[in-house]
Amino acid sequence: MKKILALLLIPIAVALAFIVMLNDRQNYVDESKVSYAFTNVHVIPMTEDGLIKENQTVIITEGRISEIVDANKIKFGPNTPVIDGTGKYLIPGLAEMHGHVPPTHPPANFPAYFNEDYVESTLFLYVSAGITTVRGMLGYDHQLELKEKVASGEYIGPNLYLAGPSFNGNSVSSLDQAREKVRQQVDEGWDLLKIHPGLTLEEYNAMADEANKLGIRFGGHVPQAVGINRAIEAGQETMDHIDGYVSYLQAFEGVELESKMDEIIQKTKEYGVWIVPTQALWETIIGAADYETMQNYDELKYIPQAVRDNYNGFVANNIEGNPNLNYEEAEEHAVLRQRLLGAMSDAGVRILMGTDAPQLFSVPGFSIHRELPFMKAAGMSNYEILHSGTKAVGDYFANEDDFGTIEVGKRADLILMDSNPLESLDAIRNHSGVMVSGEWLSRKMIDEKLAEIEAMYN
Repeated sequence: MKKILALLLIPIAVALAFIVMLNDRQNYVDESKVSYAFTNVHVIPMTEDGLIKENQTVIITEGRISEIVDANKIKFGPNTPVIDGTGKYLIPGLAEMHGHVPPTHPPANFPAYFNEDYVESTLFLYVSAGITTVRGMLGYDHQLELKEKVASGEYIGPNLYLAGPSFNGNSVSSLDQAREKVRQQVDEGWDLLKIHPGLTLEEYNAMADEANKLGIRFGGHVPQAVGINRAIEAGQETMDHIDGYVSYLQAFEGVELESKMDEIIQKTKEYGVWIVPTQALWETIIGAADYETMQNYDELKYIPQAVRDNYNGFVANNIEGNPNLNYEEAEEHAVLRQRLLGAMSDAGVRILMGTDAPQLFSVPGFSIHRELPFMKAAGMSNYEILHSGTKAVGDYFANEDDFGTIEVGKRADLILMDSNPLESLDAIRNHSGVMVSGEWLSRKMIDEKLAEIEAMYN
């Protein structure tokens, strides 16, 4: 009987061994289909507040996230490009939703530093800080070529979504011209329209009507003649700098101010408007900033000396000893802006991360670190701040591509951080590398390139 039982057990043992072998073989992936693999990393997918998937392996294939599994359930052969994430955190790449990209063919009256080196360094500065998406908010002739050059690898840079040349009091002088300019920019392939001050109400309405008919989004400033209420109703998708809100609210005080603020916030939410605050820059412009500290920002070494001179000239000409500058009023405006941002966040208004770089003391990429403390001071949590630069951006561009979270199928825009950014946003500064559309930029490579840029401008 024992002999018979032993004979019966042999096939079972063989079958079990085959299953174990098969499972073990399944733990290996086809290396030919793997571009990169982040191993043993803590994933912050940005799909849910506080969610961290510990000790994961994230596989990248042809610029997309193709698999996310427990690290101990998958193995790689010697030919797989592995990025060791042990003890590190992986988050989606961040976005600059009100950025600027220099012209590739600058007008004759532009300063001499507007050249190919400046374009290349500006694009790299963005990604060096983990900015993998930029919404360029002032287009120039031939600038759409940059998207192709970045996509082809000719330039190292973020994914670009570009507004055309702006609609303003100088570029539009009639209703017909406003409509024609919309049609022209749609035909040329711009991603959105940029609104600047100076449009009359009638010109703005013509622009908005034509844009809505043709299905192209528009955003930016709120012209004084239009006002925030009309801009919301007309379908302006983003209100950048929130100056339109401040212009409207500063006419009220006390209880009436609170009531009007609640009212306009609810209207903003009802119409699905997005807000790009740019708090740090606006305090600089209105005279409420610490200029002595800004003039000593370390990151200024990554921009041309002529640009730094322009920044210092602004302070000398517009701030220091300016008899027309009311410091008390500037401070009141700054406080109102912060109150407004906090109230918008509490109400669930959709907020997008943006700084308006490069601008006054606002260096591409690095400017995010100057903006985050303002968002934090307004009452936004670390998750809400990160959300404004990741998932919210993916939601905004949902009709263009699939990105902004760490999920299978998403575009592989990622930042590998040495510590948990949900605990401290300083983790963003101390990253180990950045991935843009599946291309890996190690910390070593980034530091070497930054050193080259510094040497070029110093």
